[in-house]
Amino acid sequence: MLFDTDFKQRSDTNTWSHRDGSPFTQEEQDTVFAATRDELEEVSDQITRYRAYRQSKEEAPEALHRFLSPFLDQLVQKHLRKIIESMTEDELTELKRLLGAMDDPILPFTPNTF
Repeated sequence: MLFDTDFKQRSDTNTWSHRDGSPFTQEEQDTVFAATRDELEEVSDQITRYRAYRQSKEEAPEALHRFLSPFLDQLVQKHLRKIIESMTEDELTELKRLLGAMDDPILPFTPNTF
């Protein structure tokens, strides 16, 4: 339940709410208040990792541009095949990661995934 919690207290119901905006029932509120410090820290860590994941996906087009710029500047004839041929294995791996980040849609937050 902690992963579905918007930790802002609603003034109209005097409770926390789910991420979709629906208020907690009293039973749900009691359950969340019973969470241990370790559970709250784990939720915080997973949400932090998810935010980092989203940010890397959103920044992928600019990161790809920055990554390819030095290769483009080196070439008189700017053909992608020539650029790829001049890359190291690590550079090819990074290129594939960035292209994949641009192609794949952003996944929704799912508990215990990030």
